[in-house]
Amino acid sequence: MQNIQNSTAVTSSSSGGTRTGCGAVLSSAADSSGAIPEAKSRKISDGGGGSGSVICSGSGGSSGDSCSLHDPSTAATKDAQPQQQQQQQPMAIHYLASFHEICIVTALLPLVTLFTCFVTAYVYQYDDVHETHCRVYNIIPSISAITGVSPQRYFWRFSIALHIGPRIPIAFVYKNYYRSQLKRISPELVPQASWLINLILVLNCIEIASLGGVTYISNRENYPVHERIFITFMICSLCYMLATIKLNGILNAGQSLNVQQQQSIKWKKFFFVASILSTIGLLIFFAKHRFYCHDLAFSWFAFFEYLIAIANMLYHFTIIWDFPSQYMVIVQGPLENISQYLSNRPKID
Repeated sequence: MQNIQNSTAVTSSSSGGTRTGCGAVLSSAADSSGAIPEAKSRKISDGGGGSGSVICSGSGGSSGDSCSLHDPSTAATKDAQPQQQQQQQPMAIHYLASFHEICIVTALLPLVTLFTCFVTAYVYQYDDVHETHCRVYNIIPSISAITGVSPQRYFWRFSIALHIGPRIPIAFVYKNYYRSQLKRISPELVPQASWLINLILVLNCIEIASLGGVTYISNRENYPVHERIFITFMICSLCYMLATIKLNGILNAGQSLNVQQQQSIKWKKFFFVASILSTIGLLIFFAKHRFYCHDLAFSWFAFFEYLIAIANMLYHFTIIWDFPSQYMVIVQGPLENISQYLSNRPKID
């Protein structure tokens, strides 16, 4: 075999474009002075455009050189493998429900239950639900009366429990929904709008808690506590409606609204006015019943009480126009993948 001095031969196929690397025939010999050749490094390239370097060191004898191939792309590939594995981990959706349908069921559940309790109590327990401390003529029982007898009380309490559950996360969804609209108003209005958003959240939570208190502490069990909780519910409910209308006026000033947003704002204002007028009527006839025991005064009080309850329920029912196409999702997967999915998914106004 012919000796090739002071060189390292790297054989590559020019026709096929394949690289032999360290598998090529390499040989070196000592020079005439007997010195051992230094380790040398040469870049190699294949026909596919890849590049690397072969490092060879001579042994000085008749044995061949030892070589190693260093490819920078290999190290980069190894570093990228954990990231690729993380991105390849699938996301598992464990629960997917229409937020629109959840809101409809949540809003209509107490309304349907209230109607059911009224009909059954009026038909089968007429004397029990019409009894008052004045012993006067009465034709319309109060909400506390029809939901305070058995078995209607259990049906009503079960319904309110199912109603309150979704309303708590809905309150925080509304907070984030309003905060997402702060970017479209002038900077000087942002502090006022932010304050209203926090106030709405607090009032909404107090209203929900008061609804639970009025439901589970009946007037027959503890009338003074029931009365105070009912007053708290009334005040927080009206303040919540007013603050929401005020906030919508700030966020939507000078904005072009779609039909659903216009419907939501219009009906919110209507039900708020209906609640105010019904509250005035309720207070008038409550005083007539409480202090003068007028005939039918309690019936008028109960009538306005039903109007207040229905207006409150339908006011919250306007959520179907605020969130017409959203979904509630419980998903499992890497946080980075979920964030990327949520940021890239199409948004529907």
